[in-house]
Amino acid sequence: MRFNSLLLVLLFTLTSVAWVQDTSSHAPPQSSSAGQSQAPSQHRQQMMEMHKEEIEAMKADVEKLKSSLAGMKANILTIKEPNELARWRNNVDMWETLVGHMDRMLKHMESMGPGMMGPGMGGGPPAPPEKKPE
Repeated sequence: MRFNSLLLVLLFTLTSVAWVQDTSSHAPPQSSSAGQSQAPSQHRQQMMEMHKEEIEAMKADVEKLKSSLAGMKANILTIKEPNELARWRNNVDMWETLVGHMDRMLKHMESMGPGMMGPGMGGGPPAPPEKKPE
């Protein structure tokens, strides 16, 4: 059981790192003047497009995981040795949990739209101006 917990933590960590790297590789390089001269509507459009691409990529990943999980479940039916069967069942349970979580996250991201990134990042109201001391 300890191995399964370690595997799950490692999987989440590696997924998070890969996600951050993938997201940063899609970001276009900006110079300080290019970011300031870009129109807000153009920036919003780019952010909406990036959000759409990320959603589509995540959908594809979830579908691949569901397919692999179905294969694992089918494989369980062929296992006769009790210890090996218990191991496979634990793995299937873990992957069902992970795939279910990713599916819920995907639905949440779709329902939020590009505005989930916060103010000034492609959605939602702009941040209130900071008050400067006089």
